[in-house]
Amino acid sequence: MASKKGGVISVHLTYQGRRMNVKTFLRKHVLGNWHIYLMIVPAAVVLYLFAYVPMRGIVLAFQDYKANLYLNSPWVGLKHFNLLFITPNFHKAFRNTLLISGGRLLVQYPLTVLLALLINELRGRKTRRVLQTVYTFPHFLSWVIVAGILKNILRSDGLLNEALLRAGLLREPYGFLTSTGTFRWVLYFTDYWKEAGWSAIIYVAAMAGIDHEQYEAATIDGANRFQRIIRITLPNIQETMVVLLILSIGNMMNAGFDQIFNMYNPIVYDVSNILDTWVYELSFADTSRRPNFSFNTAIGLLKSVIGFTLLLAADRVSRKMVGYGMYSIR
Repeated sequence: MASKKGGVISVHLTYQGRRMNVKTFLRKHVLGNWHIYLMIVPAAVVLYLFAYVPMRGIVLAFQDYKANLYLNSPWVGLKHFNLLFITPNFHKAFRNTLLISGGRLLVQYPLTVLLALLINELRGRKTRRVLQTVYTFPHFLSWVIVAGILKNILRSDGLLNEALLRAGLLREPYGFLTSTGTFRWVLYFTDYWKEAGWSAIIYVAAMAGIDHEQYEAATIDGANRFQRIIRITLPNIQETMVVLLILSIGNMMNAGFDQIFNMYNPIVYDVSNILDTWVYELSFADTSRRPNFSFNTAIGLLKSVIGFTLLLAADRVSRKMVGYGMYSIR
């Protein structure tokens, strides 16, 4: 909070219910907990080097990139954006990006919350830890490894087709990875299998902070387990759910390059070629043309602007619907 007194502007902060100026805050809180802030330094340095320093290159979207001139390349204004919107493949890649990201959100978000609830309801602490480890382990596997395993399972002569044929559920092998009707569903559920355990950690941590006296009181009043989940657990983790939902919506322009690049094939390009894979093809796969770094930067900038807009829109909708958003958690 800033105040003006006698022509001098002073800035005050509210910390632990007390109002103090910045100097006092730095002396009592920051210097008093210097060892904690020291732990933030490596992450802050990495964030600065890999997230903020590269932002200088945004100007390339408005220039015709020349390697010998770099950021002093000739300015061309919105030329690359105009070219982008008249390129037919861009519209298809843009649509696929939104559809795949939207599908992930609708399928994976509620299932992740459900997994966290199931883990939290386990009575045995040892069983809970073992299952959490099992569910989290796939997150640390590279998509190169996971895609190789999945291709062996889902191909026409793979394990899944063999099991379905032997059970009499199929008359002939089904192409799970070559069917435009099922490929996106394969993306959703394989990504859920790989990332659900990792994503559920935050929800489980939020549930661990719920006061157990609430559950004891509800049990005495005759509430069953399902009623306790509905009336106690979900309301207590609502803020966490809102924040993660808003972040997921803001990240919709990133539809999972690693997964799709390692699993798609020419047969399903029409339903799986997203903006990131399209940029890769333009830059590296298409040897008939030179990479256009300015054009690719324009695509990246457009993705960032749309993602930021979706983030703000989701936050605004959340404020109106539940009374708070990402930047106004109570």
